[in-house]
Amino acid sequence: MDRRDDLDRIRRALLLGGDILRAFHRRRVRVRYKAHGSPVTEADLAADEAIRRELPRADESWLSEESADDPARLARRRVWIVDPLDGTREFLEGVPDWCVSIGLAEDGVAVAGGVYAPAREELYLGSPETGATLNDRPVAASDRATLEGAVVLVNRWALRRPGGRRLEERGFHVRAVGPLAYTLALVAAGRADATWSPSSKAEWDIAAGVALVVAAGGHASDWRFSPLGFNRWPPRTPGLVACGARLAPALRELIASDRPGHR
Repeated sequence: MDRRDDLDRIRRALLLGGDILRAFHRRRVRVRYKAHGSPVTEADLAADEAIRRELPRADESWLSEESADDPARLARRRVWIVDPLDGTREFLEGVPDWCVSIGLAEDGVAVAGGVYAPAREELYLGSPETGATLNDRPVAASDRATLEGAVVLVNRWALRRPGGRRLEERGFHVRAVGPLAYTLALVAAGRADATWSPSSKAEWDIAAGVALVVAAGGHASDWRFSPLGFNRWPPRTPGLVACGARLAPALRELIASDRPGHR
């Protein structure tokens, strides 16, 4: 299937969202906090509104972190899955990893995606049909086959916990990154070898990145190494594993050995 139209639409929407976010100064933007304590700013909402005007057509639906969920999306084949500002904390703190994340799911599969980190001037696009690019140059996931010396990305908050610190004792090069969409883009581009987490993930945090990893020839699955599904209810996935395809067997073995009851 020709994905050029989908990718062109994603590119335009990413750039539109990025322009809106850059127009807000992080020290002047209004902030409120959701019930679970995560921040949302007027920048998030403005980008969300603009991207929603840009993307869905009559036969398509919409799922976003910053929009009220419409159950009618569950009956649609094509659904845009969006986080208009992944990394709101980083945006507020001046950490340049914040990004716009746009994924397209068809029949529950993430078939195209893009991640744009305006502060880093990095735009990732991809689909299985076209491969993945970074600023229009082809990229590929890591071809590493062993975990020894691998670059592993973890959430910067998780690294502060004891379990995160233990990763540094296992022969990995551990790097902390905040936004999950940007983390997956780095794995897709071969700038890191792997990332994994047993906790459930919101679809808007991973749909674009999963499409990118697959487009780049990598592996993406849930925590049990089962295929990831999108446009579900609730819109969450049971954990995440993303890595270069050759690394998946070693990572599966590592994760299995860490599970309770393994001998």
